[in-house]
Amino acid sequence: MRKSLVTLAVLSTLAPFSVNLHAANEAPVALDLLLRGGTVYTGDSDTPVVGDVGIAGDRIVFAGKAAPTQFTAKRVIDATGMVVAPGFIDAHTHADADLHSSDPKKRLNIPFITQGVTTAVIGNDGFGGFDIAAQAQKLRAAPVGTNVAMYVGFGPVRMSELGEANRAPTPEQLEAMKKRVSQGMCEGALGLSTGLFYTPQNFSKTEEVIELAKVAARHGGLYDSHIRDESMYNIGLKGSIDEVIRIGHEAKLPVHVAHIKALGVDVQGQSGDIIKRIEKERAGGLDITADHYPWTASSTRFSAALLPPWANEGGRAATLQRFDDASQQERLRKDMRENLRLRGGPETILFSAGSTKYVGKTLADVAKASNADPVDAAIAVLRDGDLMIASFNQSDDDVRAFMKRPWVMTSSDSSLGHPRAYGTFARKYDQYVVKEHTISLAQFIRGSSSLTADTLGLKQRGHLRPGYYADVVVFDPARYAAKATYTQPTLLSEGVTTVLVNGQLAVDGGKPTGVGAGQPLLRTPKPGSCGSAG
Repeated sequence: MRKSLVTLAVLSTLAPFSVNLHAANEAPVALDLLLRGGTVYTGDSDTPVVGDVGIAGDRIVFAGKAAPTQFTAKRVIDATGMVVAPGFIDAHTHADADLHSSDPKKRLNIPFITQGVTTAVIGNDGFGGFDIAAQAQKLRAAPVGTNVAMYVGFGPVRMSELGEANRAPTPEQLEAMKKRVSQGMCEGALGLSTGLFYTPQNFSKTEEVIELAKVAARHGGLYDSHIRDESMYNIGLKGSIDEVIRIGHEAKLPVHVAHIKALGVDVQGQSGDIIKRIEKERAGGLDITADHYPWTASSTRFSAALLPPWANEGGRAATLQRFDDASQQERLRKDMRENLRLRGGPETILFSAGSTKYVGKTLADVAKASNADPVDAAIAVLRDGDLMIASFNQSDDDVRAFMKRPWVMTSSDSSLGHPRAYGTFARKYDQYVVKEHTISLAQFIRGSSSLTADTLGLKQRGHLRPGYYADVVVFDPARYAAKATYTQPTLLSEGVTTVLVNGQLAVDGGKPTGVGAGQPLLRTPKPGSCGSAG
């Protein structure tokens, strides 16, 4: 037995901020770790308490004022002057490849844990597989640095039946897709994630998505979406928010807007209207939330940003053929020129990862160097291969407006070549809590921990409560800041001194320990919902 019955009894009786609950003659209880004298935010209250957090095994024993006298600790960490908070939960990452990597160092998720992130959500934008049990087994077999929660991805589900075709599924194909969503839900997925902006997911009609979302609802899951249009590419930002709301109502499940933003010149300034629309639905009873990242540049593949969906149909080989088809050039260039205008022009597109021939240059730089029209330069780049870009397309006012809402949580939407993988949580604190006072420290912590855990249904996570898992971050409020930039996107953040994942030290004295204590966090399906495959 890992811990004594005395410890288990303490877990069941202590309450947050409790002191002196035990008689003086009780036997001493040994803790593995005591975080002493920090400014403790439990995730439950916006008012901190200067006190202690006691940990035994993988659980929190108490979080409150001063440690009761009967407790002793194998190790004490002085947290005086530090902020002690629930480990941060990144609601939207693309850390899938690193977490499943054969490289043990990549699996440690060091860019995340050095910011205090103890749980990473993967499978977002509809990219996650429906093989949740197999992914979980892999995560258990090869140690990872953070906990991992997973979505079923609409992309693999749809492609399993339709490939990259631009058509609706037959009734038989739709039924097969529903069974795959059900499989993923029964194996512990959070819900269904879609990326309706991306080919081939953007070939789907709303009705198709609703049918799959109903499956997630039946199992007690939620619907997470990179909405169909964050700009004015097709149905527009407002139309896309309406689509998410419709899916929530008709499928009868909570819905979540991934990396909420107003992208591009035609929709900048619409945050106020979007917030009013969402809050009207929330007041009417729809459970709708969102996540965001604190950067004005988004990141995606160059092909997704500039090519119209029809030009991406069939994959890269088909796209390259269209580049050489004289009959399609007028339409192709017209659509690309409009997409470039929406994003603010060639100066706003920075090549961030991929071919070193282009990384660090803007599309305007490339066009100027080759004395070419920006669209012709873009096609030349795409002939060489696809790249990741940083696309400067948002206003700081919109970023701030979304950030302030109590239903918006923090996410990195981590991607190659963008500093958000290495600095999102640290930047949000340093820029918007310390420098600008846009949000309070308590808002930052809640939106990075307890709100996320409660929204996603991550049980016994996101709060510093007795009996909860010991996912904890300690950071120096004077030093916690991002170092990564758009030109140096892989600099680790500073100021985090201690991170515990399931009670084990992942960061100690400001340095990663190399311990991989993360676990797959599988959601329990609704009772009785997994009696059949469909």
